[in-house]
Amino acid sequence: MRVAIVQTCSNDDLSANLKRAAEGVREAAGRGAELVALPENFAYMRREGAPFPCVQGPDGEIVQFLRETAADAGVWLLGGTFPEAIAGERRVYNTSIVVDPEGREVARYRKIHLFDVDLGEAGEDSYRESEHFAPGEQIVVAQTPFGGVGLSVCYDLRFPELYRAHADRGARLLAVPSAFTPQTGKDHWEVLLRARAIEGQAFVVAAAQCGRHSSDRASYGRSMIIDPWGLVLAQAGDRPALIEAECDLDELTRVRAAIPSLANRRLGIPPAE
Repeated sequence: MRVAIVQTCSNDDLSANLKRAAEGVREAAGRGAELVALPENFAYMRREGAPFPCVQGPDGEIVQFLRETAADAGVWLLGGTFPEAIAGERRVYNTSIVVDPEGREVARYRKIHLFDVDLGEAGEDSYRESEHFAPGEQIVVAQTPFGGVGLSVCYDLRFPELYRAHADRGARLLAVPSAFTPQTGKDHWEVLLRARAIEGQAFVVAAAQCGRHSSDRASYGRSMIIDPWGLVLAQAGDRPALIEAECDLDELTRVRAAIPSLANRRLGIPPAE
């Protein structure tokens, strides 16, 4: 199965971002991709702490764009994320959907773990996603002809129990649309992605934002496609790009048979006295 990632440097121009995303998906389909992934915030990258002018309901403009783009290109589309309105709540969900080649939504995931951190000395780089986002509560594995796809977003990557739950629910691929910060990306991005692939014995498809989006916001880039052995099959650089790789599902079966760590787990072991 051929998998592609459209790495973007999105900004606050919604129509321009959608145009670039559609062009990338079409190019990937033209190269034979069956599954195409977009990054977190692919449609709109707000300035840190700013409001969301493109907040929309469950079937708003961005969702319609994803459905139409998947159908036009005839691909499975991992739709990055968009800000989904919550009735009666000032905050929004950071939502990712999966769309089939007929343009039908088959799964919807709302980011569970929120990025509330202080980076650098004296916390000069602080992020408080919980001020603007509400956490999702459902673990989601999308069902596709090539197996289950475990859905996650960015900061979720640091919580291995989520990906173990994906494996328990039959995931063979793990999707990680992201906008990792440059500070954390340089040290943690590849290490964590490869660990999730090895632990879950699954392909990882990590579509990332890259470059400087505005005067106060930048992303690490380096989108990756990783195999169940933890090998990087394709990696983007620091600029917008299209990367692709062949993901051999038979190789996944071989890895799981050779080292059956998912089957060999021992649960309920009592703590040491």
